[in-house]
Amino acid sequence: MPTTARAEQSNSHHDLPIHESVLLLQTDPERGLGEHEARERETTFGPNALPQTRPTGPLLRLLRQLHHPLIYVLLVAGAVTLLLGEHVDSAVIFGVVFVNMIVGFVQESRAEAALDALRAMVRTEAKVVRDGVSRTVPSERLVPGDLVLVEAGDRVPADLRLVRLSELAADESALTGESEPVVKDEVVLPPATPVADRRNMLHSGTLVTSGSGAGIAVATGAETELGEIHRLVGTAEVLQTPLTRKLAWFSKVLTVVILFLAAITFAIGVVRGESGVEMFTAAVALAVGAIPEGLPAAVTITLAIGVSRMARRRVVIRRLPAVETLGSTTVICSDKTGTLTENQMTVSRVWTPQGGYEITGAGYSARGDIVDSAGEVLRPDTMPSALRWTLLAGASCNDAALHHDADTTTVVGDPTEAAMLVAARKAGLVDVPPRTDTIPFSSQRQYMATLHTPEPTRPNQHGHVVFVKGAVERVLALCGAELGPTGPRPLEQAAALRAAENLASQGLRVLATAVAEDVPAERFSEEALAGSLVFTGLQAMFDPPRPAAASAVRSCREAGIAVKMITGDHAATATAIAGRIDLLDGSADGKVLTGAELAEISEERLPDAVREASVFARVSPEQKLRLVEAMQSRSEVVAMTGDGVNDAPALRQADIGVAMGRGGTEVAKEAGDMVLTDDDFATIEAAVEEGRGVFDNLTKFIVWTLPTNMAEGLVILVAIFVGTALPILPTQILWINMTTAVALGLMLAFEPKERGIMRRPPRDPRRPLLTGGLVARVLLVSALLVGGSWWMFQWELAIGAGLPEARTVALNLFVAVELFYLFSCRSLTRSVWRIGWFSNKWVLGGVTFQIMGQAALTYLPVMQGLFDTAPIGLESWLRILGVAALASVVVGVHKRLFPQVL
Repeated sequence: MPTTARAEQSNSHHDLPIHESVLLLQTDPERGLGEHEARERETTFGPNALPQTRPTGPLLRLLRQLHHPLIYVLLVAGAVTLLLGEHVDSAVIFGVVFVNMIVGFVQESRAEAALDALRAMVRTEAKVVRDGVSRTVPSERLVPGDLVLVEAGDRVPADLRLVRLSELAADESALTGESEPVVKDEVVLPPATPVADRRNMLHSGTLVTSGSGAGIAVATGAETELGEIHRLVGTAEVLQTPLTRKLAWFSKVLTVVILFLAAITFAIGVVRGESGVEMFTAAVALAVGAIPEGLPAAVTITLAIGVSRMARRRVVIRRLPAVETLGSTTVICSDKTGTLTENQMTVSRVWTPQGGYEITGAGYSARGDIVDSAGEVLRPDTMPSALRWTLLAGASCNDAALHHDADTTTVVGDPTEAAMLVAARKAGLVDVPPRTDTIPFSSQRQYMATLHTPEPTRPNQHGHVVFVKGAVERVLALCGAELGPTGPRPLEQAAALRAAENLASQGLRVLATAVAEDVPAERFSEEALAGSLVFTGLQAMFDPPRPAAASAVRSCREAGIAVKMITGDHAATATAIAGRIDLLDGSADGKVLTGAELAEISEERLPDAVREASVFARVSPEQKLRLVEAMQSRSEVVAMTGDGVNDAPALRQADIGVAMGRGGTEVAKEAGDMVLTDDDFATIEAAVEEGRGVFDNLTKFIVWTLPTNMAEGLVILVAIFVGTALPILPTQILWINMTTAVALGLMLAFEPKERGIMRRPPRDPRRPLLTGGLVARVLLVSALLVGGSWWMFQWELAIGAGLPEARTVALNLFVAVELFYLFSCRSLTRSVWRIGWFSNKWVLGGVTFQIMGQAALTYLPVMQGLFDTAPIGLESWLRILGVAALASVVVGVHKRLFPQVL
């Protein structure tokens, strides 16, 4: 074979006649490749598998978790304290570092599974013809030019140009987002035909739903459409979440401030003539005190509690930062099928020459009624003949089946035919006449016909019954009459076409039905059907919106979150669903963009166009990714939902990827940050609410813990500057930081969500972690702590107390102020009297535990030996409580004067 013939492979054969594809690939459409030639091509093109990148080793991924400014400071502080013999201090510091390292390592390991899931999709068996003999080979062995055989139920192993087929249809929803199975044919298509419309191709990773066929493999491995998505997933940047971005900036600033203060402390002490070793120890004490050691653990635990709460609301979080990201979300991009809709086709309207009818109920449940134009519910014995024959034709001329389990209904066959079965059952038509022959549906024929034995209820009928369903124009062309109230009458084709057009304009899929009675079995043929049928009516169906979708969209809009539908379905279908859930806000003008229109929009204009539109229909995987990037270019925090392989790149690129748990592919689940166990858009609204609560609680913890760390560092700095003994020692600082973080600060993670949380606009992504009002509050409490502890320390020394007693008083003052301040931090804008003292019982438990710890630290001899403390009297405790109460009052006044701190 010439070298040029196999220099490259291409999946763009949809625009070539079959004979040109055969010549280009140097193959045989009947005998396939020779086995020797196939082995040569396998050497040339490689295995039919998605490429694997060299994975990062576990040791490197583990060490990468240490790449953080605050971690650097902690490592240095831990090493110095170890060299100075402060083994307790060193152990605590290294313990915090180790825990954070393990948590990050586990999260990153789980995130790497997305590409593995994509690769697993092509590890199937394939039926190929080689040397004229059909055989089964591993899909990895397929090469361009192979003749591949497929039938219903097969997973397509490569991109195939069809050379022959029989009633072939494929479910390509995972690749294109198209909710309906795509009927295939061999017609040559224009070069610009998008993937979703390439009817003469089968694509790797899709599923054959009916019929059979044979195709030439035109692309394998990374060159397939699935391989292109794999490339997009691999290149899509895994963005930092709003929290991690803000914490990274905050950590860098805090690190610079801590190192600056430590350096000043050391320099001032040396200038004053103090020992360099002692000053270095003091500088380390300042650094350890100023670093919020409990912050990493608090973030992890608060997010984990959010994960638990979301699990109760049918949300599974795969990556912890996704919890708070939802709380900052400004745009939700939702798939249509299965998320905003039920993903269950439903016949909702029936039109017959005798009138129009509505069918209530949704999905594959038989619960529902037939309602006429006057609003009357029809019973089987009062049903007009045309309506009965229409529903019976849809159920009889049908290859689908419904299997009912305890909680679910499984469809075998085409969802459209399943919808017709359900409609007939709602009318009480459970049993259909036995079928004896079939003219199957084909894209050329555009209808299906079945021959049935006479109904037992019609003893005077001697011949068979023919039922037909299919495209409206095609079925009407076969009819010579229509069914009126008294029997067949002349066909009014124009009226039927107007009714069909009206139903289609509402985003409904419309099929026509017809019947012929007393037909001899030997006359059942395509030629005999022409002109012999009686038109009975139209069935119109759609994938109905989920019951809670409209209210969830409205709630998101009230919360300041834009909702956008991004789907591979047709624009009319997407617009109809968007209208039913109020996504278009009453107007479709300028609100809907198709993939073709997106392709014409420049990169500069795209962000504005995306902001104005609410629905994006018939979009490709690359365009989904482009849409997400366009929104992020406007600093939006984007949540992207999806269930198919085609959604994986956008799920990974989005700030938070939301995968569907029931109907989603494993690829989507692995690429997403969270999974909805019920596939319901309304669950996203619940997750947003939980995410906002988590972000609030994290902010409360940071506002609560920073004053202590800042004050501890400043107390050390003031002592060195004045030239007196340290009011608190490094071991005492570690006791304060670790015990209060666990017993007091972490209790804020259990704080209930505040009222009106979903009536607030989302946080501006550009807004800092701490607003100016919160920074002022942190500085205020820090000043109160520094001033109070310094005054108490000096007071105790002035009245004759020893240095250990004075330090014990200062230590307990720090804890007492933190304890009182904790109640204030339960809400950043309202007083504890308004939110309720007992609405968070965890806080009361933590306070009790901390008080017991302080008593043990102060009065137990073993604790006194470890932490250099001493017993103090009642008067000292009263002064401590007085200062703490005063600090609480000052904070309350500040909160009252400046309530808008968020």
